[in-house]
Amino acid sequence: MSASEPLLDAAFLDDFAHRWLQGWNAHDGEAVAALCTEGVEFSDPLLGTVRGRAAVAGWVRSCAQAFPDYRFEEPERPYLSRDVAKAIVPWRMIATNTGPIDPPGFAPTGRSIVVDGVDHWWFGDGLVEHYRADYDAQGLSVQLGLAPAPGSRTQHVLAAAQRLAAKLPRRRRG
Repeated sequence: MSASEPLLDAAFLDDFAHRWLQGWNAHDGEAVAALCTEGVEFSDPLLGTVRGRAAVAGWVRSCAQAFPDYRFEEPERPYLSRDVAKAIVPWRMIATNTGPIDPPGFAPTGRSIVVDGVDHWWFGDGLVEHYRADYDAQGLSVQLGLAPAPGSRTQHVLAAAQRLAAKLPRRRRG
């Protein structure tokens, strides 16, 4: 991240955020990638970290494959950092999972989701050079039916199975 990068101004950030949202909502991975530096580091709770524009474009394509109807909303305007060329951008994703989630390879569940999150954008040369998304990945997994709801019978059964599995290696060692 460039320490010497000039601070952002609100007009630049509003325009940039509009283009970012437009690229995502058009399901246009190339448009989103074009808003990133060539060597962008892109991190997402479920994706992990990828590097480079091609990987960013691929991530957008993967989202469109898994959630063909996805759309993003901007519940609040972006926030500017007073110290570095960085913004925090709140968002909401609304979608239905009708395609495979790859990675990691989950089959479509047909379930609808609403996910609130924030993006962290660090800028270099007027483009995102480091990106980090923050959202409730566990909550998303529950909405998709990939994880049990907190306090559910399924969660209690899984916890009991985990406790049993945790005891087995201790008995073998002892």
